Amino acid sequence: MSFFNLDTPVISKKKSALEIPPAPGLLKIHWQVGRFTIHSSFYTKHDQACLLWSILSGSIFVMAQFLPVSWITQAIFASAITLTGIAGMVYLTWYLRAERRLAIVLYAWIGLMLTGAIVTDLSIIFSWLPVLMNICALWLSLSAIGYLITAVGMRSRAFFLAAMLHLLAIQILPYVAPWQSLITGIVIGFSVYLIAELQWDSNGVCGYQVELGSGGAEEEWMGGWVGE
Repeated sequence: MSFFNLDTPVISKKKSALEIPPAPGLLKIHWQVGRFTIHSSFYTKHDQACLLWSILSGSIFVMAQFLPVSWITQAIFASAITLTGIAGMVYLTWYLRAERRLAIVLYAWIGLMLTGAIVTDLSIIFSWLPVLMNICALWLSLSAIGYLITAVGMRSRAFFLAAMLHLLAIQILPYVAPWQSLITGIVIGFSVYLIAELQWDSNGVCGYQVELGSGGAEEEWMGGWVGE
């Protein structure tokens, strides 16, 4: 069997909320006016964590792009938002620790986001100009590393492509210098939004029943990640 599941599309459209049976931690949204369906989808706890990161990361870089505030103010705001995102991610996806490969993915993202926040804050406090001039590239690099680890842990081509997108974005930053923060926010924020909105490929992780806990009796449906 190949490392990646080549029989599964890299990404595909999710089923509607009405087609998905209830499951613990699953959020279903179905908006309909008359016979016209505006939006119908489901969001697992993993999806909900991605939506949270999409909103928070976008707000950080939009503020940096458009609001005339000091570096210190930006650092305080960004650190608070990042810690909020980490706390929300841990709360929503802590169940992943039950599966060794997925626990590594979770811990990697926690470590990468904390590293980014610490390096960013220290560069502002101590005026590390080389770092300050490449803050956007730093965060895109950390995200790319996170996606590569996720691609291996989940055996997913979709996350590998997400990593490549972030690395490509780093290369175009010099050509969009006045808009680096906005471009970075769009790439990071929109990527995690798409992960939440679409069904992505996985080999033996998503779309299967995963046994949780040491008792071996509790199982959980993970049609794209469902927490208990």
